[in-house]
Amino acid sequence: MNVVSIMAHQDDEMQCLGTLLRCRARGDRLAFVTLTDGSRGFVQQPEIDPSEAARIRQTEMDELASRLDAHYINLREPDEFLYDTPPVRLALIEAIRQTRADLIFTHFHEDYNLDHTTVCAVVRHCAMQACLPVLPTSSPPLEEHPAIFMVAPHGPVLFPASHFVDISQVEDEKVALMACHRSQEEAMRQAVGAGFDRLCRRLDGYWGQAVGCDYAEAFVPQRGRGAIKPYNVLP
Repeated sequence: MNVVSIMAHQDDEMQCLGTLLRCRARGDRLAFVTLTDGSRGFVQQPEIDPSEAARIRQTEMDELASRLDAHYINLREPDEFLYDTPPVRLALIEAIRQTRADLIFTHFHEDYNLDHTTVCAVVRHCAMQACLPVLPTSSPPLEEHPAIFMVAPHGPVLFPASHFVDISQVEDEKVALMACHRSQEEAMRQAVGAGFDRLCRRLDGYWGQAVGCDYAEAFVPQRGRGAIKPYNVLP
């Protein structure tokens, strides 16, 4: 299968990266799509030029994708000012078609960041349109609607997890890959007092305890047309 993470920012793949590693181990092809340029993520250096910040975030995500032999597409919308517009929809439809997505991971519909919830809504619409010929793009329409799962959000949001993937065997690899986001490691330590190692293991350990393993990632299927399958797609 072609498995695609569609997120607002570079590093948002944290809540599904272990599952992506499990998918890769079973022979799936991986791709990453981010809708924003990530230029407003430098809480540790707010005076940085946005173009330089975007360049750094691009380089960091390029490195992570390269380590997984994965394709990376960045739509480069302004970070923290992501809106649902016709150009954004067409660009995302093309990205979904270009990656030939069979399985998509994206944000939950309730989250602390509006860029995240915007992505969730746009994915719902664009995944459907990616299968239809009415909105032409460079790549042809998909033959079938991809399955879509939403990842657990950060912060005090009620998340009705219904699907779990045991990532105990790949947790260390996941944490090592997240270290590619060096700028965000520093930003997270300043903003929330924890780096990726602690952030990953704390939440993954919580879900793991809930289902009887060391580490797990939790998901909810997105209830868009065609997005729920009558067969298992998770590893």
